Amino acid sequence: MEGKKIKYIPSKEDVLKVIVAAVPDTQDYLWTIKESMGRMSEINRLIWDDVNFDERYVVLFTRKKKGGHLTPRKIPMTRRLYSVLFYRYSQRNTTKPWVFWHTYTSSKSGEKHEGPYQDRKKVMRGLCHKAGVKYFRFHALRHAGASIMERRNVPIGSIQRILGHEKRTTTEIYLHSIGEAEREAMEIFEAEFEGEEKKNPLTDSLTEKPKGSQHHL
Repeated sequence: MEGKKIKYIPSKEDVLKVIVAAVPDTQDYLWTIKESMGRMSEINRLIWDDVNFDERYVVLFTRKKKGGHLTPRKIPMTRRLYSVLFYRYSQRNTTKPWVFWHTYTSSKSGEKHEGPYQDRKKVMRGLCHKAGVKYFRFHALRHAGASIMERRNVPIGSIQRILGHEKRTTTEIYLHSIGEAEREAMEIFEAEFEGEEKKNPLTDSLTEKPKGSQHHL
């Protein structure tokens, strides 16, 4: 059985490079995903009625199970997200309910339609290439945000609610792929023994071998 691959998490610097490389409308889209840690599908279906500027939160809807109902969750707005969405709101087309929408040509009828984004997966490959960074997908922005919160000791329950995971175990698996907490834990472990090694000269014999000696495994 083939093992799961470790998910690539872009650095903060690479995320910003990609955002800067995008056109203004796509920049807003990327900021919204990054700052809300929402799924691409959740941001695509975001409408202005789900944005509360007075109380500074957005409502994202996700489908927990295939064919199931959409489940809402409130995400507090960061200052950046508030700024991005407030500007878009002031410039919005009042006849369109969606925060992000486009005009597209139907592949079946050839007619032009207006509606929310359905799929923007190809956008990231071009932007990463333009920015000169390793390719990552929209979903990696969720991982990057979760990684920051975990390093700052945000309770896993809070991370779970923000990400919209139904089960805590999903969040635990999600965070396990990040690995930063484990690295910091090992550094603490290592630092504890470094102090003892300095006080105890016997440990020198474990690391320094007499000249000319041979060590057999």
